[in-house]
Amino acid sequence: MNVKSRLSRSLGVAAAALALSLGALAAPASADPDPLVDYRQLAGVGADTTQDVMNALGNEITNSSGKVIASWNATGFSVIKTKPTGCEFARPDGSGAGITALKDAVGGGTGCVDFARSTRGPVDLSRPDLTFVPFAEDALSWAKRSDSPLPDNLTILQLHDIYSCTLTSLNGVPLTPILPLSVPEELRFLTFIGVRTPGPCVTTGRQIQENNGWELLGAGDIMPYSAAQYLEQIFGIVDDRHGEAVLGRIEGVEPWTQDYTLNAAFPFVHDVYNVVPTARLFDPGYVETFVGQASYVCANTRMIRDFAFLPISNCGRIDIRGEL
Repeated sequence: MNVKSRLSRSLGVAAAALALSLGALAAPASADPDPLVDYRQLAGVGADTTQDVMNALGNEITNSSGKVIASWNATGFSVIKTKPTGCEFARPDGSGAGITALKDAVGGGTGCVDFARSTRGPVDLSRPDLTFVPFAEDALSWAKRSDSPLPDNLTILQLHDIYSCTLTSLNGVPLTPILPLSVPEELRFLTFIGVRTPGPCVTTGRQIQENNGWELLGAGDIMPYSAAQYLEQIFGIVDDRHGEAVLGRIEGVEPWTQDYTLNAAFPFVHDVYNVVPTARLFDPGYVETFVGQASYVCANTRMIRDFAFLPISNCGRIDIRGEL
């Protein structure tokens, strides 16, 4: 039975329970702050995967000065305005773009970006300008179209060969591997499958948005996909853009359990991060928001679970430093 069939069979029984377990939000939670009136203390940009949970945390977390986190979506109107004056710039789309915007804000002293959302850790550990603060765990799988004859399960070796372009068809279907975004290093997926440089058959580019099932156009198309984002989308917690996408198994393991909780035993699980300037790491606003298990973000395990991520024991740890 394929992934779509398993989901369809279970939805009638599980939908109500899942809506409760994932927050039962009245409307999708993906929205920018109001750029005319809503300037909060810490403005963040970057990864598509974690934008919605950070948006929701931004709408819930307050201190004596009001709402703390302003989380700007990875996509939308091209220009955003993060502070009352002097902070209009092109919207960063993805982990790398968000981190670059943070570095530019720090280096230029603009204060326009205070943190970046990232689904991967630092690349250059020898330059500890930024601190990658973990706050949750996600599972990264692969997706195909529900009407595709491609198998529902792939091994790590098969995925390696597909993205190396040495495996070019399965079940008689020519394969079209896709990588969202133009900087493949942004995707932990390549590291997971042991591919340093994607093969020439791989489709990539800034026009391809991550976690967007509408990018899957043909029977042989496959792409990486966040399991947390997929669950958020199919159950209406965020704007649904999964299209005809269904997530596959890897080495025979599902990315979620029977109650649609992320499966910690899935081969590709990883921490997700909020990246902050190391020089400001111990500023009170950063400490109370991101640092340690008692921080606003880490203490809100309900919201983390509501958006289909897993809480982690190392939430708020501040020993992961580096720079692109």
